[in-house]
Amino acid sequence: MSEHPHAFLALFLGVALAFPLLLLAVAWLWVKFFQPRRPGPVKNATYECGLPATGDSWIQFKAHYYLYAILFLIFDVEVLFLLPFAVAMTGLPSGALIAMLVFILLLAEGLVWAWARGHLEWK
Repeated sequence: MSEHPHAFLALFLGVALAFPLLLLAVAWLWVKFFQPRRPGPVKNATYECGLPATGDSWIQFKAHYYLYAILFLIFDVEVLFLLPFAVAMTGLPSGALIAMLVFILLLAEGLVWAWARGHLEWK
């Protein structure tokens, strides 16, 4: 008896799709049949630290902080890609060196772009 070469992949895909769908169906059935439906002003009230909400909930934050954090994360994660290359540099062909140089040049270009636009200046 010969198996099809892609039978395992088909089985794996079926299980990968069935498992989360089954969990979603069980959660939906649980909510449908076991959760009490009693909406009211107390249940729908905003709850935070046991105190009633006071004041406006919309606070304007400067987007500069988020941009600074995203740029830090981008360059931090990109630098992590350099570690495996540095460890295996002596055993890699010259094409890998060229690819890494292109990667570093693109990373430097992004840094120069962010610097030129003033995104790295703390205001």
